[in-house]
Amino acid sequence: MNRYPVVIIGAGPAGLTAGYELVKQGIKPIVLEQSDKVGGISRTETYKGYRFDIGGHRFFTKVDEVQQFWKEILEDEFIKVPRLSRIYYRGKFYNYPLSLLNTLTNLGIIPSLFVLFSYLKAKIKARLQPHLEPETFEEWVTDRFGSRLYRIFFKTYTEKVWGIPCNKIRADWAAQRIQGMSLKRAVINALFGSQNAKSLIKEFDYPALGPGMMWERCQEIIESKGAPVHLNTSVTRIERDGTQIKRVIAQQGDRTIEISGDHVVSTMPITALVRRLDPLPPDYVLEAAQGLKYRDFLIVSLIVNRENLFPDNWIYIHSPEFKVGRIQNFKNWSPAMVPDLRKTCLGMEYFCSEGDALWDMSDTKLIELATREAIELRIGVQVGDVEDGVVIRQHKAYPVYDGEYRKHLKVIQDYLETFDNLQTVGRNGMHRYNNQDHSMLTAMLAVRNILGEDHDLWNVNTERSYHEEFTKEEWKKPRKDDDSYLAPAVSKV
Repeated sequence: MNRYPVVIIGAGPAGLTAGYELVKQGIKPIVLEQSDKVGGISRTETYKGYRFDIGGHRFFTKVDEVQQFWKEILEDEFIKVPRLSRIYYRGKFYNYPLSLLNTLTNLGIIPSLFVLFSYLKAKIKARLQPHLEPETFEEWVTDRFGSRLYRIFFKTYTEKVWGIPCNKIRADWAAQRIQGMSLKRAVINALFGSQNAKSLIKEFDYPALGPGMMWERCQEIIESKGAPVHLNTSVTRIERDGTQIKRVIAQQGDRTIEISGDHVVSTMPITALVRRLDPLPPDYVLEAAQGLKYRDFLIVSLIVNRENLFPDNWIYIHSPEFKVGRIQNFKNWSPAMVPDLRKTCLGMEYFCSEGDALWDMSDTKLIELATREAIELRIGVQVGDVEDGVVIRQHKAYPVYDGEYRKHLKVIQDYLETFDNLQTVGRNGMHRYNNQDHSMLTAMLAVRNILGEDHDLWNVNTERSYHEEFTKEEWKKPRKDDDSYLAPAVSKV
């Protein structure tokens, strides 16, 4: 049996951040990753020389430690990328942030005024009934923006992403991701012109060869310090003695390996973690794990025989008649992502659940679907332009916050906090839809805990590491809510 001071489960951003921070302190952990490459959903896939993300990953943060980490790893290998995105809804493209001429042209004067009246009606209602707290996403957004804006820019996209009605989604999702917006930013700015262009960043850092470049380099550094990173290695059992983790059992091909460690840092899905424990947790904990849900994701990358299609980094597709949810133009993230600059690589992103019709569709049919929708969306793709494509499926991409998730998560959290030498970090490790920088922050604090500090990882505030308009002083303030959500029209990719 091999022994290491720290066993890290998972080599995504959180796991590798923990590994890097440990080797900087002279501690040599072991990292176990079930996939054949590092990076998790921040990896970069390659097909015939074309590089593409699983989604898109901007390198922007208000967390100084994370910014320093990125610069230490890649130094001057970042490029500056102009930020440009739009929303497609009912045959029209809306600039984001919304602009006066574009919005009026698309909506028309009368519908725009109805949006404003709808907003005023919602505000009057809120003043007359201040005691009513919204319980669902639909209620939260409607209360703050009015029913018309909710239907145009929130409802269809949100339901496409999560696969459940907005009146079944908890209000705290919206409260986390959208609370920085107001009608001044979302509607009045569109009707009368924006007076505050700082609500969203205009450019961001991006590794020249995609986000996987960051984590592949991080892996190299960790291993160069004598800390192994094992790929294709699945954790099958985590043996415990009371509240102490004693051994981690993993499968590496036909080989079974046993590892002991003083500390364990886990980024694997929290539902899988509790089921890997031996002896198993009490039944009520297993039942809570069974109640937590995930949303899966697949990307169809199309190689298009067109030099230029559209200028955006990505486009949100809000119209329900299209199954695609978001389109990435990887050449507009970095020209180096495309080996032949006479062509373009599009990432057609589909939100789905394992076992549903989209997930089970053959790769051939998915490429046909993505090609047809790219043509019908009028983004510059013509019949005959798509010459190749590839499909990548991503399990458990997004933790789902349905009406029961908070109750179930609290049960698991309370149970795991009883362990003396186990910490869970990252998106799936904490069942929180957070960004890359927040996942990294939880890992950094976990390492500090190993070194003797005392940080409550469950109270690390996702909000302060997300909102683009926060100052560093605002980032330091404690905030009430710490759940997060991919909000349509204001989401970070």
